[in-house]
Amino acid sequence: MSWQSALEATGARVIPDAPLARLAYWRVGGPAQWLVDLTTVAQLSGVMRLAADGLPITVLGKGSNALVHDDGIAGAVLRLKGALAELVIDGTSATAGAGMLLTVLLRRLDEAGLAGAEPFAGVPGTVGGAVVMNAGTRLGEARDLVRSVTVVVPGGELRTLDAEALAFGYRTATLPEGAVVAFAELHLTDRDVEARQARRQELMEARKATQPLNLPSCGSTFTNPPGDYAGRLIEASGLKGLRIGGASVSTKHANFVVNHGDATAEDIRQVIVHIRETVFARHGIWMTPEVKLLGPWEPGALGRRSE
Repeated sequence: MSWQSALEATGARVIPDAPLARLAYWRVGGPAQWLVDLTTVAQLSGVMRLAADGLPITVLGKGSNALVHDDGIAGAVLRLKGALAELVIDGTSATAGAGMLLTVLLRRLDEAGLAGAEPFAGVPGTVGGAVVMNAGTRLGEARDLVRSVTVVVPGGELRTLDAEALAFGYRTATLPEGAVVAFAELHLTDRDVEARQARRQELMEARKATQPLNLPSCGSTFTNPPGDYAGRLIEASGLKGLRIGGASVSTKHANFVVNHGDATAEDIRQVIVHIRETVFARHGIWMTPEVKLLGPWEPGALGRRSE
């Protein structure tokens, strides 16, 4: 049986040679060999059994922190929908499917009179991506509200991990090798809801005023180094407006690399490398990208530190 037939046998929707640029925030990248839309845990487990047999698996999420290679991605590129993108509320706890958009999560919690997910305000992406990246803002991080996660490992087994096992760090979390997040249990509150919503709105307004939301980007390109800000370092290095091909360092916020409409993934990669090398040469700080490379990138594609 071919990989495509095996994928279709799980009951998932399978789209061969599917364009990915329209699905990724940077609007660049080649096609997926197979784009696979999953709507149930059973389908996800079935695909993960194929992963154990050697099928390459990539989870796209919302594509907000992803740089998809111009040649695309081999194997199955997964999108979690249906039951894997739903929300079940129980008092001040909720279980969110990993495919749920963070914007939808916040809206649903508002409707239920619950707060606690303010760290996700203005963060593009899905619940699963937020867990994997320990996403957050100045209002907090995923680790402040994630109580546990359910993952599916290669072979199809479901495992539940508590927050301690995830070993959250700055924009990182630890998961079993090859695991895909299916659900996250969130600890919420029904107290001070209006005040929390007001703080969230203030953050959103500040983002609109300071970030280049009119052009495709992945959001923040680099994590903030200890005691400093990535945007400040990039601007202090004279890199605002630097352009390579159709990609540039935003003139509005230096920690954003934007696509002017005709960029390639390679253009964006070169801008990122130039930023890292220049900031290191001028400030001695080797910047850490928040970007996840998807596709056949060479090791060290985002630059190698030279002493």
